[in-house]
Amino acid sequence: MQSSSSGRRQSDQDVNRFANVMLESLQNEIYSLCKDQHGCRYLQKKLEERNPAYLEMIFNETCPHVVELMVDPFGNYLCQKLLEHATDAQRTVLVETAAPQLVKIALNQHGTRALQKMIEHVSTPEQIRLIVNALKTNVVELIQDLNGNHVIQKCLNRLSTTDAQFIFDAVSDNCVTVGTHRHGCCVLQRCIDHASDEQKLQLVNQITTHAFTLVQDPFGNYVTQYVLDLCDSKYSDPLIRRFAGNICTLSMQKFSSNVIEKCIRIAEPSTRKILIEELLSSVFLEKLLRDSFANYVIQTALDFADPQTKTMLVDAIRPILPSIRNTPYGRRIQSKIAGSSAGASPGPTNGVAASPYQGYPHPGSSTPNPNSLSRRMQGLDIQDNVPIHGGMNGNYIPQQQPRQHNHRPQQMQQHGHPQYPPPHLSVHQQAYRNTFTSGDFGGYNYM
Repeated sequence: MQSSSSGRRQSDQDVNRFANVMLESLQNEIYSLCKDQHGCRYLQKKLEERNPAYLEMIFNETCPHVVELMVDPFGNYLCQKLLEHATDAQRTVLVETAAPQLVKIALNQHGTRALQKMIEHVSTPEQIRLIVNALKTNVVELIQDLNGNHVIQKCLNRLSTTDAQFIFDAVSDNCVTVGTHRHGCCVLQRCIDHASDEQKLQLVNQITTHAFTLVQDPFGNYVTQYVLDLCDSKYSDPLIRRFAGNICTLSMQKFSSNVIEKCIRIAEPSTRKILIEELLSSVFLEKLLRDSFANYVIQTALDFADPQTKTMLVDAIRPILPSIRNTPYGRRIQSKIAGSSAGASPGPTNGVAASPYQGYPHPGSSTPNPNSLSRRMQGLDIQDNVPIHGGMNGNYIPQQQPRQHNHRPQQMQQHGHPQYPPPHLSVHQQAYRNTFTSGDFGGYNYM
């Protein structure tokens, strides 16, 4: 208790030792004050007074030590404040002084913040040139670093597309290295966000060229999905066609199966037909139906195939159903086929992807659907006629969000995605429920 009180007294003394102190009396001590917690705060307050004499005094004593101060736990805050209030000429001198060590500064946990502030406040072409020349040979190293990647993202945010061309060139030349990295895959997506049309095409062409490698990677698959989510066929169609000939292999892998599902959902009708025909003509169709990942690709194909292709797919699956009937995946697929045969889930017409509601009343519709409960029992995750299943409604799940299948425990548990609660039943629906409780619905707990 006594030590705590003495500690507080010491802290109060440290804070108060700069009270009523004139900056002029601290001449030649400013550099050392920058690395002191309370001294640094005192100097920042002086800069906020916008007194040109104070600014000049602090600048003169700190500029020669700017590299050291930018990576200091306290000094970096003074550097940020100085960059914010400095004149253009003073800021240029600070950038010139720090330029030879900018990569080292960017990789430092304190330096990265000061450097981002420097980039944020660049105000002349000369300052931009100095920063670009200092960083352009180490772009990939910075992208892959926990601290450095934020500096590259700040450049994308602050610099013009022309000034940031060095980033697009480095990322394009190292597409796989960057795209398959934990931080790199995020930076690559930000590059697409900030790119001009020409730069975007440059990036997408490289992603398309290396799509087969990227799609199988834990991080790279998000890059391919991001291109698909651009919802522009001039980018997505060449990428999707790149997977042709390997659809079955990719459908049975954890990460790439997500991408193949998305490809089937958003592809042009002619391209979608190619993908689905490759599935149904495979000698491994039974293996696909039994696979813990590929069976979802088959289910998506059943949802989005045109009527003719869907008939062919159903005909190919029917002879295999007896052998997979007692598997969880087989029961779900059998339910889809049975629902389709009964007209519950009509496929797309005229080559257009199926409606998100697939035969269900649109939300807000006053028309009741007597078969809604039956369809729910067939494995469609529908609550009060409103789809709550991210993969059923044709909307593209945002990047960094793997598909939200309740019935995919291995993948869901690893990513920790929330499970949707079972739908609430009205009294009328509860009565219907009692007629189904003796049936086998493949382990579903929607009631």
